[in-house]
Amino acid sequence: MRDALRQREAEEQARREREREARRQAQAEQELFARAVGKVQALDHAPRVTLQSPPAPPRAFQQQRDDEAVLKASLSDEFDISTLLDVDDQLSFRRPGIGTDVTRKLRRGDWSIQGQVDLHGLRSEEARDTLAQFVRDAVRMGWRCVRIVHGKGLGSPGKQPVLKSKVQRWLVQKNEVQAFVQAPPVQGGAGALLVLLKGG
Repeated sequence: MRDALRQREAEEQARREREREARRQAQAEQELFARAVGKVQALDHAPRVTLQSPPAPPRAFQQQRDDEAVLKASLSDEFDISTLLDVDDQLSFRRPGIGTDVTRKLRRGDWSIQGQVDLHGLRSEEARDTLAQFVRDAVRMGWRCVRIVHGKGLGSPGKQPVLKSKVQRWLVQKNEVQAFVQAPPVQGGAGALLVLLKGG
């Protein structure tokens, strides 16, 4: 029993000694910090900063309207492309200086398709704007070969393709377009074109 009391006293004394040592250590650290920082003065009020989100960048609405007007004026539905198309088994187009081997390779699928846009089901004006934006974006991204799906006209009045000839006209008017051919059957056939764009 005495041994247990002695042991309990020894443990209590060791605990008190550890607490005294921890207090001495904390006091020493506070003094060291005070010497390192120097004299300080408390603030009169809690510091507050009101953060505001930055204003949205201005949008150039007039420039956007001007760009749209230029775009509509630049792609005409009245443009006659009959003299520009190569009359082969499938109508194709190539700019002057572009060899027939380019359209042959395009038709064979030697170029990998990097993007596509599906226009069928859109009204003419929507299709024209969508096509022009797609070509601009494709050139910006450095794409060389894209597929443009215009549809076969099966849902059109008289089952005649409405967009097919218009898409060809619009593409011929885009300087970024080097050549195009009708897609092979596995890639859309008469309902799509494979288009080669200018490289960067």
